[in-house]
Amino acid sequence: MKKTAWLVLLLFTSGYMVACTSIGASTGSDHANRIVSSAQYNSESQQFQNPEEISLQTGRPWTTIAYEYFFNGHERRPKEKLPEAPPALSQLDSKSRDIRFIWFGHSTILLELDGKRILIDPIFSTYASPIPGIAKRFQPPVFNIKEIQDIDIVLISHDHYDHLDHKTISKLKKRDLHYIVPLGVGAHLEYWGIKKEKITELDWWQDTTVNGLTFTCAPAQHFSGRGLNNRNTTLWASWAIKGDTQNVFYSGDSGYSNHYKKIGNRLGPFDLTFLENGAYSLDWKFVHQLPEEGVQAHIDLKGKAMVPVHWGMFDLSLHSWHDPIQRVTKEANKRGVKIIAPKLGQLVSETENYVQTDWWSPRIEKENELTTARP
Repeated sequence: MKKTAWLVLLLFTSGYMVACTSIGASTGSDHANRIVSSAQYNSESQQFQNPEEISLQTGRPWTTIAYEYFFNGHERRPKEKLPEAPPALSQLDSKSRDIRFIWFGHSTILLELDGKRILIDPIFSTYASPIPGIAKRFQPPVFNIKEIQDIDIVLISHDHYDHLDHKTISKLKKRDLHYIVPLGVGAHLEYWGIKKEKITELDWWQDTTVNGLTFTCAPAQHFSGRGLNNRNTTLWASWAIKGDTQNVFYSGDSGYSNHYKKIGNRLGPFDLTFLENGAYSLDWKFVHQLPEEGVQAHIDLKGKAMVPVHWGMFDLSLHSWHDPIQRVTKEANKRGVKIIAPKLGQLVSETENYVQTDWWSPRIEKENELTTARP
């Protein structure tokens, strides 16, 4: 009996320590001066805030929403493994000066620009949560993080668990990488063992040049926090990444607002926009835009081609897994917007000549199965 009790205590203590480590750190004195002087920081509430006050009140009881989330899901996870098209690793041995990218599902992207590789919001863990069993990914990543070499920069949009993953960062910390993050997020990285000199923290509209690429921290309409008592103590952001001749935008998480037009006018036009397109609901549309709003955001940004992200890997809302891509492609086709939605792991190298197929459609999958079965 005593051995059993000690074992339970050991397991509980170990789990608690892992969860606490994953939560990260509070912003320290090294970050405090820059944080309190930020135009985005409210000294009275001691929190970052959006330019316009938004409401997180849904009009429905949270108990009702929680019940729907846990007990009333409809096709929120795919019944079968989603199709993958990973390149041979040898294709990644050499770099290109053109835009190339691989989408790993959700918001994890390996972007190549001017021969430099940027890993965006990487999460290669099984769960987008510090607690096992919550927010489990649909399927394993097409590559594990050890197989992805020659990364130069890690770019983080905000500190939520589905964008800033402790386990993934821990597997990267021995590499010689540069981390670019919004204000305050660097404290988490330092706590997890990333050297301070390898981290660049930026406020909105500030920029930095790393390895010949210019990164501009831009507004987003969202929130932050990894624990019960650190809500909005770090900044959230979108990012503009400019090379010699090409310009890329990544939205991070955001509700739709006029910040997209401001970014488009100030930093656009963009050759490629990676725009949030999932985990939305009318109950929280002010912090997660709807698919139709994402298409409008792309237009506001003066984008040439749009890549929908933040879908296809985690069940984080009440909609079906395929609702985001069906709605966004329908709206894009109606408004003449070019959509690039590759299969998981697919290397996209010629964005102008990319031809989209609706691989997520059950009809297409069934036809592919029949074609494969023919002698």
